[in-house]
Amino acid sequence: MKAGREELMEIIDLWGYSQEAQERILEILESEDVPPPHLFRYYGPLEGKGKVWQAERLFERTIGTPHALAVNSGTSALMSALAAAGIGPGDEVIVPGYTFFASASVVVASRAIPVIAEVNDSLNLDPEDMAAKITPQTRAVIAVHMKGMPADMDEIVAIAREHGLMVIEDVAQACGGSYGGKMLGTIGDIGCFSFDFYKVAQSGEGGFVATEDEFLNMRAQSWHDTAACWRPDRYAAERREGELFCGENYRMSEMAGAVALAQIRKLPGYVSRLHAAKRKVRERIVERDGFSLRRQPDPEGDASTAIVMFGPDPEGAMAIMQAMRERGVGAGGRFDQTVRDWHVYNFWEHILQQKTVTEEGCPFTCPYYQGTLPDYAPDMCPNTLDYLGRSLHIGVSEDWTDEDAERIADVINEAVEEVLG
Repeated sequence: MKAGREELMEIIDLWGYSQEAQERILEILESEDVPPPHLFRYYGPLEGKGKVWQAERLFERTIGTPHALAVNSGTSALMSALAAAGIGPGDEVIVPGYTFFASASVVVASRAIPVIAEVNDSLNLDPEDMAAKITPQTRAVIAVHMKGMPADMDEIVAIAREHGLMVIEDVAQACGGSYGGKMLGTIGDIGCFSFDFYKVAQSGEGGFVATEDEFLNMRAQSWHDTAACWRPDRYAAERREGELFCGENYRMSEMAGAVALAQIRKLPGYVSRLHAAKRKVRERIVERDGFSLRRQPDPEGDASTAIVMFGPDPEGAMAIMQAMRERGVGAGGRFDQTVRDWHVYNFWEHILQQKTVTEEGCPFTCPYYQGTLPDYAPDMCPNTLDYLGRSLHIGVSEDWTDEDAERIADVINEAVEEVLG
């Protein structure tokens, strides 16, 4: 049963067009007799020229990398990256204590051990704690760029290179950002992007894996397509160890690829507008004793999706948030959550309690693992809990005018003055 006008009309209905508009659209569509689309990117007439392929090529040009692979989610991108890097039983991977749970869960799903490290005042991975937690079993580090902010990549990469570690960048929340003039996701060995609905660019569900390394790209591509051997000659004998293995199915559909393609075209302009809007507010905020702004490792590379500030303590932060809300500016924080925050490690019972999908408990009981398991506990990263406990978060809008920026900054300054005196 082929996909035709009926399916297209259901997609159009997602946009909420009126019944009258939809009837006019249907009338136009019925005036032409066109063949049904091929919605699968591989093994058909669109291979090498479809929407997913176009999105991959445009994404490569946009972030400046020779290889970009479209997948069906940011989690799939991380899983493909770990597979490409050969991470598995016996290995440790360092992850920050503040990131969406997927950044850590993919390590366990890869049968490796996640080592949870502190974040610093950028709310990203603390290079000093990362270095302190490297052991002979450490194989990789996942550097996450949280809420649009680039991590301290110079230090992270330098430490990783000293110890021979792979650097995987999780750019789920910072697509379009940069560090030191290089686009995020192109600084480490592999970059992982999410095009989830709530991200900077979105295709409903989707993601990308980016790398400069042809071999890593081939392995990621094989993993994402049931290891169907994406090589120059896919039916030839293995050219080098590591080409042939069994994989998963993380392919992006042509429908998601079409949305992603349009979003990538918009990405540079969107991030530029976010950056300008955030700067208008940030430069008007007055820092003082007991109140500071989140540190920017690279102010020009900030993807600018959020303004994050720190109060003197959790109580002070809550009081400032309340004073802001009373003045009409909403803000959120660590201790005003009405639901569990899967971005904070102390909610990751799956890892803290070493829960696994099968009874034998792998990877935590894996005989290949020769290290000492981390001392998992809700208070294992006190600096992370301190920073998050004192943090205030405001989402940035590209539509903020100069008047909006002045009003928001004035409210923040007034609220801080009211609480801290």
